[in-house]
Amino acid sequence: MRLGLGRRATNYLFFEMWPSLVLGVLIFVFILLMAQALRLTEMVLAQGISFTVVLEIMGYLSISFLPVILPMSLLFAVLLTYGRLSQESEMVALKAIGYSQFALTVPAVLLSVLVAFLSAQTFFQLAPWGNRQFEVLVTKIASTKAQATLKEGTFSEGYFDLVVYANKVDQKTGRIEKVFIYDERSADVPLTIISKSGQIIQDPNAPGHSILLQLQDGSIHRRGEAHTKVNFGTFEVRLSDPVTEEIRAKSPPSLTMDEIRERLTQETLSEEDRRNALIEYHKRIAISVVCVIFGLLGVGLGTQTNRRDSKGGGFITSLGVVILYWILYIGFEGAARNAQLPVALAIWSPNILFGAYAVKRLKDIWH
Repeated sequence: MRLGLGRRATNYLFFEMWPSLVLGVLIFVFILLMAQALRLTEMVLAQGISFTVVLEIMGYLSISFLPVILPMSLLFAVLLTYGRLSQESEMVALKAIGYSQFALTVPAVLLSVLVAFLSAQTFFQLAPWGNRQFEVLVTKIASTKAQATLKEGTFSEGYFDLVVYANKVDQKTGRIEKVFIYDERSADVPLTIISKSGQIIQDPNAPGHSILLQLQDGSIHRRGEAHTKVNFGTFEVRLSDPVTEEIRAKSPPSLTMDEIRERLTQETLSEEDRRNALIEYHKRIAISVVCVIFGLLGVGLGTQTNRRDSKGGGFITSLGVVILYWILYIGFEGAARNAQLPVALAIWSPNILFGAYAVKRLKDIWH
């Protein structure tokens, strides 16, 4: 009989937290996307990308945010659920009929372990994929929207060792006039290209990945031992290199855990790159583990009697805890990147501090 009641209470508390967990995910995704709103608006206005591409970017960003959002949402769910039960005196009633605080903590621990597993899986595989797709998409946008970044009357750099100047640029048609290009791709023999007019077009050999400047009526100047000038009627200059784009090195957040482990075994890896890879390795494990710590902390902070405004209070408290955690984490990670602290110690220090505080809170409510 007692066992049946215990299971019912565990199931009740466990499933009571799920709606709040989903709500927390949606809220924190929205908050993090709003933090990127200015950047997305700039891309829409300056580069003229479509609404569907914006949605694609938001999707990739949301996927890359998931490993961080899950612990935050878990803390929100546990705080909200246990805070409401305390406010409505349900915790007192459950304890009055024989449930210990340990038994009432078990559902939060079970959910925390489940969310920690989900966070680890997304951090190890899914989030790196989302981050990589975001990097490639942004690179592609930058390559195919050159007319947006090419400003008239301004020397524009960043086109793979090309400096491009155009006296007039039609943002709608891609038509340019009075063009000057300094080409340093062959460092020993740089080229200067002058043209009366030109057109920005998609590269037919790599549509969507590369663009060409199709120049008309101009000349190519090469300075070596002797000055060489070649006149042309039509000449094409590639502004981006699809091969370079495809083999672009992945940033640490875009690496899977297997790729990070493989990178750490490379003997030729520089000390800085090794440290960054090691930081990423420990970060993914530590943030997955913090789910369990946040779950315990949520029980400790939420299980209070006479708690008013549990919904608003739960969100504000969880947000405050998360902000404090990330302030500590960023500080310790900076110390690790600057080689001021061993990587493992620096990355795990916030977990150790918050874990100790969670244990203290649990002891307080148990007594």
